[in-house]
Amino acid sequence: MKKILINSLAALALTAISADADAARNNQLLTGSDAPYGTLRFSRLTAADYEEGIKEGIRLQNEEIDAIVKQRSAPTFENTIVALDRSGQVLNRSLMALSNLEHATGDTVLMNTMARITPELSEHSTSIMLNEALWNRIKQVYDNRDKDTSLTPEDLRLIEKTYDSFRRSGADLTGADRDKFRRLNAELSDLNLKYAQNATNAMKDPELRMWLKKEDLTGIPESIVTAYRAAAAEALAEEGKPDDESLYLVTIFRPSYAPFLTYSTRRDLREKLYRLNGTKNINGEFSNIQILKDIANVRLEIAQLMGNKNFAEYQLSNTMAKTPETVMDFLEDLRQNYTEPMRAEIKEIEDYARQTEGADFNLMPWDYSYWFDKLKNERYAFNDEDMKPYFELNNTIDGVFGLATKLYGYKFKPSKAEGYHPDVKVYDVVGRDGKPLGILYADFFYRPGKSSGAWMTEFRAETKDDNGEKTLPLISIVCNFSKPVGNDPVLLTPDEVNTFLHEFGHALHGLSSEAKYESLSGTNVDHDFVELFSQFNENYMTEKEFLDGFARHYKTGKKMPKELIDKFVKAAQFGAAYATMRQLGFGYLDMAYHLIEEPLRASADIEAFEASAVDPVKVFEPVEGVMISPAFTHVFSGGYAAGYYGYKWSESLDADAFAAFQENGIFDRKTADKFLKMLQSGDTVDPMTLYVEFRGKKPTTDALLKRDGIKK
Repeated sequence: MKKILINSLAALALTAISADADAARNNQLLTGSDAPYGTLRFSRLTAADYEEGIKEGIRLQNEEIDAIVKQRSAPTFENTIVALDRSGQVLNRSLMALSNLEHATGDTVLMNTMARITPELSEHSTSIMLNEALWNRIKQVYDNRDKDTSLTPEDLRLIEKTYDSFRRSGADLTGADRDKFRRLNAELSDLNLKYAQNATNAMKDPELRMWLKKEDLTGIPESIVTAYRAAAAEALAEEGKPDDESLYLVTIFRPSYAPFLTYSTRRDLREKLYRLNGTKNINGEFSNIQILKDIANVRLEIAQLMGNKNFAEYQLSNTMAKTPETVMDFLEDLRQNYTEPMRAEIKEIEDYARQTEGADFNLMPWDYSYWFDKLKNERYAFNDEDMKPYFELNNTIDGVFGLATKLYGYKFKPSKAEGYHPDVKVYDVVGRDGKPLGILYADFFYRPGKSSGAWMTEFRAETKDDNGEKTLPLISIVCNFSKPVGNDPVLLTPDEVNTFLHEFGHALHGLSSEAKYESLSGTNVDHDFVELFSQFNENYMTEKEFLDGFARHYKTGKKMPKELIDKFVKAAQFGAAYATMRQLGFGYLDMAYHLIEEPLRASADIEAFEASAVDPVKVFEPVEGVMISPAFTHVFSGGYAAGYYGYKWSESLDADAFAAFQENGIFDRKTADKFLKMLQSGDTVDPMTLYVEFRGKKPTTDALLKRDGIKK
């Protein structure tokens, strides 16, 4: 249950804003905001308000829990399960806001606040889960659920999910085992936080960047060169140094890193940047080596305490896949289908490079993007830069939002709600019936200190009261696109547009929710189901009917030519085997850490462990000193432990689901309404039941293999 498992909250984001003294005395995190829809007035909050809100929220929820367990009335669905689901509103509001702040800025004050408050949060969460009186009431409601004919299917689902959540969190343990679970849970929460903060701090390490001259940037598109110059000026200003127009700054943040590896003619610098990125969090102040061992070991200890052989067995019992065997069979099926196509791709790229570099040239990881792009450009007369002029940011925003308009009738209007940073755009979202659906915050641009990558989060989930009155969801999508330089427009790469579509799919999941209970609302679904809705959106990236609505050249206004789209599709298929094997590598590595049945020794060689884990799906031989594990935040601090396979699992779902639209029309209203029902249902219905109702059958990998060009 997300409502109670506070220490399991996914990464969220906001930015710190100062406030005047008068406003600070009225902490809206405690009282609720008087703004429309209860949105936060961020300019009236101080850093201290968040900690105050969390501490008071803990106290208030403890009172609410005491009221549940001390009542004389016999346990019922309403006085126990519903009361529990609706408890902790002040705490949730405050914690989600602080979590947002920390991840969006990397602000040390807020990070220290989170570090300081995390042990108390963990103890609070564990105390609720191990509250014996509360568990006894939940168990009574669960045991008698079939006798209450007034319960709806959603009510029954909440009972079952609540019961399972408590059971999996140690509620059935007794005596010393309960104390041990409490200790392990607190330890794991602290380790997760330290790992995440180390990962964030390492991204700001001045040693993990390259200061270059203009002559070092041969092959780099001019727009990227301009961005490197702007980054240098900004970094020098932050350090209190005068600007030096001869300097350019390349960092390991993706908007800087990816173009350099793709376009730079300097193989030595590509290698240097690749190694810098691959060595973060390995040594020094922000090393995660021992921390990740400890995380894996504590997870194992928790799982075995709960009667499981390993953590994967424990974790997967509450997913669509259900068992480690199912996951490994799924990954193995993909490995068998994609290995030979991947080897053919790599050989073809290496042979192509040898025409220039000589017969003894061996393709290395830092060479792949560069030579892949060259071959793709020659074979299809295409590279990402060809599409960028058609993806001006404002037009792309209209186009991506317009997808929801065409499919579901949603409209997005500029909102009067306050953003948490000047970069943030805020929208009121309205449904086909004209009724408000929620608020969407869109935070597009990279800022120093902001966590890397992209994500969707919520400040508040959708719920309904007993009268059907809806509390609107407050949803945010966060990206790291390059900021505009001067009067130049922001032009997105195809990958960035895909990222936008992806996170917007998550946002639609949250905005569309029609659940009554928060624990079952929006994206609170199984990990191997949640990515269906984000990855589904990415299918439209190659549909001309969709692109014609917004993808126009920023200078000429012309639509994107079909020939360019076709080249993009073929180029995407050419790299699909490599991309899949790379994802499988992450999946195999994740499972390796969570299939262990004996603790990792303090002396364990993580580099060797990682190399062994990914060996069945490796693309290149391991590079000495370069690792994934120390910065694998999805798995070690982001809630995807024994769950990374879910990306490919969901990808097979999204390909199969989009095939239904291809059969009936990509904007077919009837098909879209059936898909919308899945978006609206949250976790109120078993996900496989939902999917079969939509598709008429269980999913297969056939559509995925066809989309990737593996099968004709």
